Amino acid sequence: MANKQIFNQAKAKHFQTLKQYVPIVARVHGKSHPEFHEVHRLFDEMSKKIKGSVTEVPELNEEFTALREITNNYTVPDDVCESYEAVYNMLAELDKAYQA
Repeated sequence: MANKQIFNQAKAKHFQTLKQYVPIVARVHGKSHPEFHEVHRLFDEMSKKIKGSVTEVPELNEEFTALREITNNYTVPDDVCESYEAVYNMLAELDKAYQA
């Protein structure tokens, strides 16, 4: 299970930005990168779990496993903007913090 402090630090650092960026990136890049719609759906599931468990780190193994698979371990496609890249980098950092 995740180290609560490490995960909460990463969450505090990135979660608000992700909440802003993920829907925009899905709208802008979803047509040419349909896999990002699944990233968006998984992020929404994670958001609900995190919001629902204010004091504890929720069970997110399934979501992070799926994200790693869908994104090829957060590999940024060559034809995307900096926001898309930022989303993958922030998700990768959250994943690493969760696994710590």
